[in-house]
Amino acid sequence: MMSTKTPLPTVNEKVTESHTSHSNGRQELSTRSGRTGMRSRSSDESQQPHVGNYRLLKTIGKGNFAKVKLARHILTGREVAIKIIDKTQLNPNSLQKLFREVRIMKILNHPNIVKLFEVIETERTLYLVMEYASGGEVFDYLVAHGRMKEKEARAKFRQIVSAVQYCHQKHIVHRDLKAENLLLDADMNIKIADFGFSNEFTLGNKLDTFCGSPPYAAPELFQGKKYDGPEVDVWSLGVILYTLVSGSLPFDGQNLKELRERVLRGKYRIPFYMSTDCENLLKRFLVLNPAKRGTLEVREDTENQIMKDRWINSGFEEDELKPYTEPELDITDQKRIDVMVGMGYNLEEIQDSLAKMKYDEITATYLLLGRKASELEPSDSASSSNLSLAKPRPNSELNGQSPSHLKVHRSVSSNHKQRRYSEQGEQPAGRSLYHCYSLSYAKLRKLG
Repeated sequence: MMSTKTPLPTVNEKVTESHTSHSNGRQELSTRSGRTGMRSRSSDESQQPHVGNYRLLKTIGKGNFAKVKLARHILTGREVAIKIIDKTQLNPNSLQKLFREVRIMKILNHPNIVKLFEVIETERTLYLVMEYASGGEVFDYLVAHGRMKEKEARAKFRQIVSAVQYCHQKHIVHRDLKAENLLLDADMNIKIADFGFSNEFTLGNKLDTFCGSPPYAAPELFQGKKYDGPEVDVWSLGVILYTLVSGSLPFDGQNLKELRERVLRGKYRIPFYMSTDCENLLKRFLVLNPAKRGTLEVREDTENQIMKDRWINSGFEEDELKPYTEPELDITDQKRIDVMVGMGYNLEEIQDSLAKMKYDEITATYLLLGRKASELEPSDSASSSNLSLAKPRPNSELNGQSPSHLKVHRSVSSNHKQRRYSEQGEQPAGRSLYHCYSLSYAKLRKLG
């Protein structure tokens, strides 16, 4: 593994690939040239590694075949997270999952789900440009601050439930919901991340692969049973709720065998400070029989609806939790378009990129112009309120760009400085979870 200060060998490679179309569920990859630098740049800046229109700042996560860099979009000053994947280390099955994940990320547009902005592809490397959640992981927040008061936990949990219900409404199951995959933005809002184990589901067609983290895994996964999809996310939501309110895990063990036994018993300790309403909600999530588990569906004929629960709506009586209504994507903001034309982009190219949502440098620039600037970003970066940026497009040769993505899954650690990742494959039905994971339970139990 290279030092985090060493630029990747592919960062400044020049790409002359032409437009490539991928079949078998892979997204069409349109290759454009991406900028590596500005016309005028300080000597310090010019020595920093770049990818497309992004200056790489530091490593914030790493794994065997991928790392995540904090970066800054040169044209807008916005901070982003770039997941960098070494394609040469991936087998065909992993590549297939990679394109499935990016396909799913492209159709998700929810305020509590990490947003995909751009994908850059070279011959050896994929760069996923995503929303940066500067507040870090909920896991680390709990380690540092301890359990949340129920009022705070409720506000966070409503956002989580809203995002997961939105996914289920689009027939997408996450399958790896856990405190480590719940990020916080600068305003402490939830951002669900890591859709590498996600999949599309259709009722009546069972899923038969097992993935996720054992402490958050539903009992049917430990039993090797096939499942519909949403019910395993619902169980994980119960574990998350317990973790937010108590600062510990409901099911734990010194090893995987002990954890499995406790999950299959379905017994967990209720802390003395937990309210009765919260306890009752937990009992709707953590039900051994998936058919009797609570549901995120909202139908008149559905009794066990989580979104109508008393605890989840306490203090929000005038704003009962309801399914998120996705607004129509605004691709005609004339202020942003004018700014981009001033940068040197062609109007027809802008309109074409946005109409097709190509997730290229044009799409990314437009989307980032519409984002609120973080208070941590430099004061000379553009303000989204007045779009007062006039930085020209870089004029040097660019890296190629196109859509793709890869799941990275980190081992749990309570004292890490970076997000740690390990690429985990899905497991076929019937294969024991004992063979699926390698977790440090001693570290994991630090939550408690």
